[in-house]
Amino acid sequence: METRRDVFQAIADPTRRAILGLIAMQSLTLNAVAENFDISRPAISKHVKVLTECGLIKIKQQGRERYCEAKLDKLNEVSLWIEQYKQFWESKLDSLESYLNTIQKNKKKKK
Repeated sequence: METRRDVFQAIADPTRRAILGLIAMQSLTLNAVAENFDISRPAISKHVKVLTECGLIKIKQQGRERYCEAKLDKLNEVSLWIEQYKQFWESKLDSLESYLNTIQKNKKKKK
């Protein structure tokens, strides 16, 4: 059974988020990516594989080297998901602000 990976799985891991941060600035070889971490090269390869399966990284072969290139447009899924909760909390905080303003006005009237 094949497991479908999604963007949320990819960014759930701090190492994968760090890898994305590194290659968002510039394409790097797998070895260059691995040099930035204190984990094994095979472990980095597994993280890169997950990021590739989620569509956040594309591997490009240039000569003998394989370069990791960020494809961050897939992060829009995360942004859209967060946006719905942001709107929810903004409305709750607006209600709280309104309530606190009412309390403040009532306190001033009593003085």
